[in-house]
Amino acid sequence: MIPQAVGGRAAPMARRRTLLDTAGLAAAVFLFLTYSQFWVFPLFGDPMSPSAGGLLRVLFLPAYGAGFVLAALSPRETLGAALRQPFLLILLLIAAASTLWSISPDQTARRIIAIVCTTLGAVAMASRWRWATISEILGGCFAALAVMVLIVCVAVPSIGVMSEIFPGAWRGLWPEKNALGGNMTMGFVVLAAAGALNPSRAKIWWGFAALSLFLVLMSTSKTSLVSLLVGLAALVFVAIARRGRATGVAMVWLGAVGALAAAGIALFAADAVFDLLGKDATLTGRTKIWAAVWRQIELRPWTGFGYGAVWDEAGPWGPLAWIIKQAGFRPQHAHNSWLEQWLGLGVFGLAAFALMYLQTLVLAVLAIFRDRGAFLAVPFLAVYTLVSLTESVAVTYHDFRWVLFVIVAVKLAWPDRNVAQQG
Repeated sequence: MIPQAVGGRAAPMARRRTLLDTAGLAAAVFLFLTYSQFWVFPLFGDPMSPSAGGLLRVLFLPAYGAGFVLAALSPRETLGAALRQPFLLILLLIAAASTLWSISPDQTARRIIAIVCTTLGAVAMASRWRWATISEILGGCFAALAVMVLIVCVAVPSIGVMSEIFPGAWRGLWPEKNALGGNMTMGFVVLAAAGALNPSRAKIWWGFAALSLFLVLMSTSKTSLVSLLVGLAALVFVAIARRGRATGVAMVWLGAVGALAAAGIALFAADAVFDLLGKDATLTGRTKIWAAVWRQIELRPWTGFGYGAVWDEAGPWGPLAWIIKQAGFRPQHAHNSWLEQWLGLGVFGLAAFALMYLQTLVLAVLAIFRDRGAFLAVPFLAVYTLVSLTESVAVTYHDFRWVLFVIVAVKLAWPDRNVAQQG
């Protein structure tokens, strides 16, 4: 009788587990696709009407709910994983505290909720699944985005193909070509990693990775193509390094030397790099933005102006007004993740992000020797590091690039052995 009783309870428990796993998977896919913002441009156009801002914020609320669902499905694991990245928690606390000195406290308070909810979903994803599973979840999202982009560009070129500024360049589901190129570059890295971590389905994932490469080429974004090649090189680097400890040490050493050499070329032979990429020396006006942002940072270096408070501040004497005056146009952000943190959160916020990034980088190097997750972590961090120098992709709410970074950062600190049976 006892075995029958146990067996009688096993079936409902298995069904409940299956339902919870399905709910978690659906929540993760919905969250990630929502934060990819593939739907914003087709729905609202570009430039978006100011009156649509309130509706747009409401449309992100279901993604917050998906993040809470994921956290509720495994609360202990989510909390444990978050505590493994203490600098992330400190960073969010500093952002929240900046409400006290923000030049726009109501706006900062609203955006603190957004960044906490965005980050919570990423932490919950990292704590719930193993590297192989999470790479396929993210890979499936990027595969869906790539297919949608291809369909839109071919079937509805009025949306998917640019007709002004860069006529003929594909932009897919985002406002301009560089957004498509940058997003598909990250997609290539994730899809390639999914193939490396799941050999039985490698051909499928590499097929979608090839589609991502094709979309990067069609975007005509040279910077994105260079980033993609860097990501591919990092993937090959990990594959070679994992052949043995001695090989791994040698490859890490060569990688460090190569990074220093690349930095030296960028510093001392910048003109040659710009000519190769077809860029002007101002990086399409970014150096003007950086100079203007730096001038404002000097005014409040310790505290910054408050999280998310600068770029929509409309006062005639605020930091944005002076940035516009010095740069000669209105930028949407600092176009540099490091300057962005300093501008909004001051030196302590910048330090918290730098320490989180350093911890993640060290864990990624260690993962080369002991964790197959390096196939995803190292190439992604290589691409993310490059992007962070020219775009504001750190501590950004409603942004799947920040979601990806938090997933990788937390997952490196929360290895597969800490994950339960979800995958």
